[in-house]
Amino acid sequence: VLSYHATCSKAEVDKFKAANIPLVSELGIDDIHFDDFSLDVDAMITAALRMFMELGMVQKFKIDYETLCRWLLTVRKNYRMVLYHNWRHAFNVCQLMFAMLTTAGFQEILTEIEILALIVGCLCHDLDHRGTNNAFQAKSGSALAQLYGTSATLEHHHFNHAVMILQSEGHNIFANLSSKDYSDLMQLLKQSILATDLTLYFERRTEFFELVSKGGYDWNIKNHREIFRSMLMTACDLGAVTKPWEISRQATELVTSEFFEQGDRERSELKLTPSAIFDRNRKDELPRLQLEWIDSICMPLYECLVKLNVKLKPMLDSVAVNRGKWEELHQKRLPSQAASSS
Repeated sequence: VLSYHATCSKAEVDKFKAANIPLVSELGIDDIHFDDFSLDVDAMITAALRMFMELGMVQKFKIDYETLCRWLLTVRKNYRMVLYHNWRHAFNVCQLMFAMLTTAGFQEILTEIEILALIVGCLCHDLDHRGTNNAFQAKSGSALAQLYGTSATLEHHHFNHAVMILQSEGHNIFANLSSKDYSDLMQLLKQSILATDLTLYFERRTEFFELVSKGGYDWNIKNHREIFRSMLMTACDLGAVTKPWEISRQATELVTSEFFEQGDRERSELKLTPSAIFDRNRKDELPRLQLEWIDSICMPLYECLVKLNVKLKPMLDSVAVNRGKWEELHQKRLPSQAASSS
């Protein structure tokens, strides 16, 4: 199935199978404020291997090490060379999940199957992303929209792509799971990947925020656990906003460039005027748009997670610092705006 889309080469697998894998402390992957641009594409593979080992996944689920190397390399190969939604983004989302699980002690609360689904989910959550969003699939009537419909179009594709890789020869890292664990895991994996659709986040976050603020959150209730895992996925997916300013700003520039490319296509192919965030003619509005993004989407989520676990406070502190930087840039723009409109 994957012959067209690419599986990795045997030489690559052999190289990583024999490689010495650095420790967590050497890679810095347990740090909430990890530098998203610090590792090259190969180092990200070794770091991912280290995360699987550190979380006890390889031992607990008897994951064949060569299969794990092959699977990771093929996952990497199935990310496209788009500006933001690429292998680095997938790895960064996974790294933040690893750091949150280990520093906040969620490792003790979640089951091993849940943790495996979250880690694999992070690595696979944007597989084969084309650099265009769900709205673009719907507006353009793309093959993906026709195949999956217009609800969480891309996320269904990312999940199906993940399944296709797992089902390819020599890639089933779950081969040694019991049939019960396997079916549970696949359900959790689907939930994890679909949770990265922001539409679903908006649908479910009010319930989560209320549960936490009223002190009604209960780890023993299945639905409460599911909603928590979904919020964790979103927190990691949007995690660039929690990084130190220089890293966060660089990530914002990349995602904005990808958005502008989509906006260009909306103009040229669909004859539509793109919304502000996708319109390169309005790029000077970026600070204002970032403030809106932080205030309406990011800040409420991280505030709520800190209420649930105070060890995540450094993430929220960073969001506040970054918001201040965007506010400064926004204020700098205002005088020139007033001058140009008068």
